[in-house]
Amino acid sequence: VLKMSWCWFYLPLHLLMAACLCHSIKAPTSSLQQSFKSNLFNFYHSLLLADGKETTIHLLKDIPKRYYFVLEEGRALAPFSITVTPCDVPIEWSILVHKASASLLGKVAQGKTFGLPEQRQRKPNFVSTIFNYKGNSVETYMGMSSHSALYMLEFLSTERDTHITVYLTTDTTSGHLYPELPLDPRLDVVGIGHTTVTLTWKHSPSVLQHRENIQYCLLVNEKHNYKSLCAAETAIRSSGMKLPATLALSLSPYLLEPQQVMILSNSELSIINRVSSGEVRQICMGTKNTYTVPNLSPSTQYYFDVFVVNLLTNASAAYTGTFARTLEEPEPKVMELKDGKVVQVVLDGKKQKFHTLQYQARHKKVQFTFQLCRGQVRVHITKNGKTVASENILGLRYLSLKGKLLDMYLVQLRSTEESNSSVKVQVSSQFNKPLFPLLPESLKIKSFSKLRTCNSVTIAWLGTQEQSKYCVYKKRIEEDQVWTELRSTDRCSGPESRHKSEKVLCKYFYDVNLQRAVTTETIKGLDAGTLYLFDVYLIGPSGIPVRYHSKVVKTRKKC
Repeated sequence: VLKMSWCWFYLPLHLLMAACLCHSIKAPTSSLQQSFKSNLFNFYHSLLLADGKETTIHLLKDIPKRYYFVLEEGRALAPFSITVTPCDVPIEWSILVHKASASLLGKVAQGKTFGLPEQRQRKPNFVSTIFNYKGNSVETYMGMSSHSALYMLEFLSTERDTHITVYLTTDTTSGHLYPELPLDPRLDVVGIGHTTVTLTWKHSPSVLQHRENIQYCLLVNEKHNYKSLCAAETAIRSSGMKLPATLALSLSPYLLEPQQVMILSNSELSIINRVSSGEVRQICMGTKNTYTVPNLSPSTQYYFDVFVVNLLTNASAAYTGTFARTLEEPEPKVMELKDGKVVQVVLDGKKQKFHTLQYQARHKKVQFTFQLCRGQVRVHITKNGKTVASENILGLRYLSLKGKLLDMYLVQLRSTEESNSSVKVQVSSQFNKPLFPLLPESLKIKSFSKLRTCNSVTIAWLGTQEQSKYCVYKKRIEEDQVWTELRSTDRCSGPESRHKSEKVLCKYFYDVNLQRAVTTETIKGLDAGTLYLFDVYLIGPSGIPVRYHSKVVKTRKKC
């Protein structure tokens, strides 16, 4: 007794209460209650749960952990709430209340209960379980606390070591730590495409009240839904990721790991985490409650979770997650190339899709001709499934390939820039009858500065050994139009696309000696100090035009 009294001398009031009352407990019935009974004599090892603060608790497998709280002195009845968030595996947790008479508590406070017979202690107090839960959902218990009651929370994990967060508050008038969810917290899938899924959800009351401090964040993965940000963070960590103390969805600044990619566009923050089970994509989009998730894979099931996040506290609440399967990608359209026929293909740069052409060889040699009309295009050619050519197309390109009869060629074309591109394609086994004209070594137009006057410009270009027609056109432009004109030019269009007033002349020219296959032309009747765009078209026997590179020249201001 002396030894026990010496220990109690150093215990705070709330532990004295527990130690004095622990001798008269009725036998609990659940596993947690049995654990509570067997460990109640060591109650002073429990920890005081902070009021109004989120507490992270680490649990070891099969070892219960206990926290307690009491009402502040002088308060008779007050509401309180406890929110428990499992961050990994399901846990079991209970709330037990130890009630006693006010007179006994007063005696405990005055130290008059030492040596009380066990029978006297058994009558005025008892222990009961008021709440018990097992699972991995975020659960909140709300009740009324009394100054004559001592509350204890016990947590147990039976699967493996884990951690949880617990939030206790007895102040319900100063707002909530966690953002509020709407009455219907479900996500609705309103659109499904091959690579996109469109989601919508009802606004959180917290967003409507505190728009500047609240935002929505979306989590996308291929494994399963997450019931809290804490659970998502734990899952990413267990996949080999090294994450900061708070998940990126809270927008806390930190250095990204090598397995992470951050994308910030249109006021949206996207972070892609590369994990062993694929990738976990995090997207924060402010206060919009409709979002189309881009860049998904076709015919793939994705899980979507939306969290409403308080930027001031990093606390969050989870909507009820959903899932959707993207549509199967349609079979790519394969266009058959006919021998000798020219086709023009327009490519969408934004979608980055391939356009496939198919050709079955009629001879052992075939020649592919590509004329770039606009933008930038990459060509990839396979023969019977094996790659035989892969390169970017510049201007006019001939590719001669050898094989055998009935070889199957597939030509894949794609734009290498975001804007639309176009290219003309021809395949032929008759090398002696090409549709495209013979080209000079260079398609550049040269101007002579010394021959430039206030009203005339002299230009020159290379010809070929083949008798061909050359047509010259001019166009007056402004300084700020140069880039647009050069960029938007359709290099496959011929003189028919030009206005009649822009035509300067057409003439035939050739020379057997390539070193002398050069022609010049002086264009007169120009305005002083003015920019002009000059074009030369080469038109071969088949009538297919090839456009030289445009040349911009400015006449002299003073002569």
